[in-house]
Amino acid sequence: MFNDYLKDIKTYEAGKPIELVVREFGIKPQDVVKLASNENPLGCSPKVAEAIAKNAYKASLYPDDSMYELKEALCKRFGIEDKNIIIGAGSDQVLEFISHVKLHKGAKILRSAVTFAMYDIYAKQFGAKIVKTPSYRHIVDEFKEKIESEKPDIVYICTPNNPTGDATPKKDVLSIIEAAPKDTLVVVDCAYMEYVEDEAYKLEPKDFINYENVIYLGTFSKAYGLGGMRVGYGIANENIISVLYKVRPPFNITSLSLLAAVEASKDKAFVQKSVELNRKEMQRYIGFAEENGIEYIESFTNFITYLFDESRNSSKIANSLMRKGVIIRDLASYGLNAVRITIGTEVQNSRLFEVLSQEL
Repeated sequence: MFNDYLKDIKTYEAGKPIELVVREFGIKPQDVVKLASNENPLGCSPKVAEAIAKNAYKASLYPDDSMYELKEALCKRFGIEDKNIIIGAGSDQVLEFISHVKLHKGAKILRSAVTFAMYDIYAKQFGAKIVKTPSYRHIVDEFKEKIESEKPDIVYICTPNNPTGDATPKKDVLSIIEAAPKDTLVVVDCAYMEYVEDEAYKLEPKDFINYENVIYLGTFSKAYGLGGMRVGYGIANENIISVLYKVRPPFNITSLSLLAAVEASKDKAFVQKSVELNRKEMQRYIGFAEENGIEYIESFTNFITYLFDESRNSSKIANSLMRKGVIIRDLASYGLNAVRITIGTEVQNSRLFEVLSQEL
């Protein structure tokens, strides 16, 4: 009845919602700590919340399909032109656009061993082959070897990488790009770039705007706290953007989502506050790991990945914590005996350390 390729696709496993824990374990909503989806623990900018409340009537109106104000905000932020921008319902939708214009049965994608699951899901929808490097890190030589031997249609560079949290130095990203043929599209997925403070790892869209075959992806879901509004973007040369527009549906962003993203762009102080909180609380997670003999991956994001040895089981740990009202992300589905934990507020993190200590 349905297309055969669907048999090989696993449904994307999103982080467990608070409502599920309330419903299944009878825990009060205010007692649930959700640290599974890398949301901003501070929520969104108060200015965004105020603007949404004042403009709620726009929920009945179609949005400005030119997305002029949001593009203008991005142009000012990155020093680019509106012809270099496409907006999506989250950067996931831009990934879908890219898949439509590049993938087909027999095509290939190249990505690191452990990275964002949607790359594979979109590839399978188009009958494309998935090629992986041996390492979860983006190792230049590994990518060069696969580019030469496999000749992929798309190369994904996720930095900082989700779900591991590591980042790839700018010089290495550029080396991988230079190794790719001009007809291979290189996707530089930078959803967590606002949290990167080390200049050696910091990437900007203007670094890639003059390449014929590179697109930079960003989002308002993380540092800007708009995960529920679903606003992402792709930035590339005009030729790439014009092709992607051929598969973009009209009005793909809601009126209130556009408004929220525009207002969020104006509040730089909120983003800086979010980054500073993350930096401070990250040190507590590093300290906890070292005190308890837990291996961790150095993180450039708003989450940290704890790796367990054979004496501990990530699924059992994650399930036990959920029953106590603390939601984290089990990475067993990625083939890792590990958990990914969003860096929350001081109070949320203290609760996490309390229940995780009991479990360990």
